[in-house]
Amino acid sequence: MARGDRANDELRETSIKPHYLENPKGSALIETGKTKVICTVMVEESLPPWINEEEADHGWLTAKYGMLPGSGEERIRRERRGAKGRTKEIQRLIGRSLRAGIDLKKIGPRTLWIDCDVLQADGGTRTASITGAWVALKLAVQRMIDDGDIDEDPMKRQVAATSVGVIEDEERLDLCYEDDFNADVDMNVVMDHEGNFIEVQATGEEAVFTREQHDKLLDLAEKGIKELLEAQKKVLK
Repeated sequence: MARGDRANDELRETSIKPHYLENPKGSALIETGKTKVICTVMVEESLPPWINEEEADHGWLTAKYGMLPGSGEERIRRERRGAKGRTKEIQRLIGRSLRAGIDLKKIGPRTLWIDCDVLQADGGTRTASITGAWVALKLAVQRMIDDGDIDEDPMKRQVAATSVGVIEDEERLDLCYEDDFNADVDMNVVMDHEGNFIEVQATGEEAVFTREQHDKLLDLAEKGIKELLEAQKKVLK
């Protein structure tokens, strides 16, 4: 989808629908423009094999990400033999981002499984996944508290993410697919509610960028993320 008349510092229309599914501990459907991602949290009462349960004083959170076959203009093949490079990179980004927002020592010896499935893709799927998955995680944690599974709230940071880039010498916020495809510089930014950076991924797509452009992109991202943080708060009320 084209950017249309959206201003360079304007987010796409974003909505988050909490409790989208009944079975997971927490779930949310996030829509940013034409991009749609369903985010779920399931709880497993055990730890991954690489963690010694007898010695561990913490739980774990891990993330999975996938694009459904009909999410793109052409059918996307399912990754049946394990995640490919791009998918692994995105999964790790989502996991790192959400682990920054939770105290794993307070969830007990269990694993929180975050699944982000892209229903429709028009750019920004990884950042939408982070923003939506944080809402699903917050809902899951509240349900665990209500059910008596944990004693106190382990959430320590609100987390959201967006993309920015340089297209035709213009800094733009929240890239749709067309923006992303034509970008000379592409950046994904994850921040918390206190304005701290959790992760910044910036790449010159066969181009270079200046320190001034870098700082302008971070300012744009911060503006957009503040709006996304407010959107998260609104749906959780």
